[in-house]
Amino acid sequence: QVQLVESGGGLVQPGGSLRLSCAVSGSIFSIMAMGWYRQAPGKQRESVAGFTDSGSIYYAISVKGRFTISRDNGKNTMYLQMDMLKPEDTAVYYCNAFSRPDGSTWGQGTQVTVSS
Repeated sequence: QVQLVESGGGLVQPGGSLRLSCAVSGSIFSIMAMGWYRQAPGKQRESVAGFTDSGSIYYAISVKGRFTISRDNGKNTMYLQMDMLKPEDTAVYYCNAFSRPDGSTWGQGTQVTVSS
């Protein structure tokens, strides 16, 4: 099985930056795709950025140009660099991995609050 642990959330002023980390352990070689999602209060969980099974990168339109997803295979860690943060980026951010045969695995989430 795959285990995911997020870190790096916090409180930041509008225009500021944060970097989220997702530490991956377990059956790493079974992972086909990974990504970041977020869920704001009263809203559905939405995709933010991710890697497809072919290694392509995608971003939600709302974060494109401000967020950068990356990964360090040597450290088994995925990152989300978030710049030019806006109040509407406030949410719990989750790391997700899709693997076979386990399917979708979620981390516990990390809170990001953008406020002055």
